[in-house]
Amino acid sequence: MDLQLVKPESVIKAQEKQKGMNWILEILVFIAVFLVGGIAQVLCMMPMEMLLLSQNKMYQTALEAGDVEGATAAAMQIASSDIYTVVSLVATIGMTAVTIAFCRFIQKRRMDAIGFTRERAGKDYLIGFGMGFVLFSAAVLLCALTGALKITGFSGTFNIGVFVLFTVGFMLQGMSEEVICRGYLMVSIGRRYSMWVAVLSNALIFAALHLFNNGISLLAVINLTLYGIFASLYFIERGNIWGVAAFHSVWNLVQGNFWGLRVSGMVTECSVFRSTLTDNRDIINGGAFGPEGGLAVTIVLAVGIVFMLKRIQDKKRDGI
Repeated sequence: MDLQLVKPESVIKAQEKQKGMNWILEILVFIAVFLVGGIAQVLCMMPMEMLLLSQNKMYQTALEAGDVEGATAAAMQIASSDIYTVVSLVATIGMTAVTIAFCRFIQKRRMDAIGFTRERAGKDYLIGFGMGFVLFSAAVLLCALTGALKITGFSGTFNIGVFVLFTVGFMLQGMSEEVICRGYLMVSIGRRYSMWVAVLSNALIFAALHLFNNGISLLAVINLTLYGIFASLYFIERGNIWGVAAFHSVWNLVQGNFWGLRVSGMVTECSVFRSTLTDNRDIINGGAFGPEGGLAVTIVLAVGIVFMLKRIQDKKRDGI
């Protein structure tokens, strides 16, 4: 298999506006953009947090009584709720906005040089949504077949309204991570270096961004890196951000809100099914981190990477 990667149109167009910098400078600039985006994310989250606190009777009662311990307990209860998780997902729009603004006004890129093409946008998004569901469900099936996971039935905590909110939240969160890691970082590095350097470097940084998640492990870091490689190849193969953003969103959504599993260490109550992990099978099911920390996901992502490389090779052979 020919593993050479040709620069996609987004990289070529970005290169026409600004030449790429030394990789150390690119990473330093990325860190700066990420930090500013993080501040914007916090600012987006603050009014929604204040609204949640103002609507919580337990918190308000404790606050009025001067009960600091009670107010803290109420705030922590809110922070562990599904609604708060949705709020944190929606707030990622701040990161997206900062990243796009940097690409547009500092790097002078057009939107299609970030991956926001008009052609096939809707179609690619729907295909990516379907692929995300199928691939992650394949990992769940592997866990079930090996006895590392058991689906115990429908969840008693499912709420259609909350599920819709999670869907919207993950759509924003998935797009945010793809914009900053693929649309911005990978394309920026690809302006000066080979696409494999751009793919591998952004995949490693993507994994590093999750190092402080609950339940992180060595295999989880490897899988996160593999996911970054897969997502990068998906972006290159389709030539836009739509498909991989949808894939990322539904990949996260079905973990917690469909199969009832941890999402990179995060727990949610609203799910269609309830699943339990078999003790002492963490190597397969991922344990405290969730399936992304297990071999089942490693296998699925490896197959996905081979599939994407084959697709890229076929297009190159056919002159597409």
